[in-house]
Amino acid sequence: MHLTIGSILSAESLAQARALMDQLRWSDGAKTAGPTARRVKRNRQADLSSNAGARLKTLLESALAKHVTFNAATRPKRFSKLLVTETSDGGEYGAHVDNPFMGRGEARIRTDVSFTLFLSDPDSYEGGELVIDQAGATQSVKGQAGDVFVYPSTYLHAVSPVTSGVRRVCVGWIESDIPDAGDRELLFDLENLHASLSRQHTPHSPEMLTVTKLFANLSRRLSR
Repeated sequence: MHLTIGSILSAESLAQARALMDQLRWSDGAKTAGPTARRVKRNRQADLSSNAGARLKTLLESALAKHVTFNAATRPKRFSKLLVTETSDGGEYGAHVDNPFMGRGEARIRTDVSFTLFLSDPDSYEGGELVIDQAGATQSVKGQAGDVFVYPSTYLHAVSPVTSGVRRVCVGWIESDIPDAGDRELLFDLENLHASLSRQHTPHSPEMLTVTKLFANLSRRLSR
């Protein structure tokens, strides 16, 4: 499932994030890429070890963790470390697939879901579209600041060259309780149906009890 979720960050939170980003140190983003992706990655990555970086990390993690739609679409079990990157001056990230596993030891996760949280207004830079390759077709995404785009980590994808301005985003990966993308979409649709029916029926009506039962039992069957 490919999904844009609007306004993960409020206007106030977005302003705070931008102020914190202006205090950060930036270095070559290729340092965190895998051997293949490193050859096509031309961007910069923020150092989040400073006080400002830690505050930015907490702000972004909190916004993602609290958002109902984001959690319903991704079913997070564990998150990777967040990365904040900026791309400008013709920088890009060529076609690549994300590593199947990230981190080490107890922090090691399987990457089921990738996400990009847009931090720059789309009209403040040219180019920089996130391009998803879907078996011969492509989807091009350039979200509004504060929006997040989620998609399965299994797809080839790229960031087109930024020809003017600066593109800043937060990216991360999720190990999901529901590893299969199709199963996550099924549960997402069922949860939306539950929300819709709740406006028409009481919690203990036969309709609501049946949908609740279906959701719970499918979640058990499909989880790992």
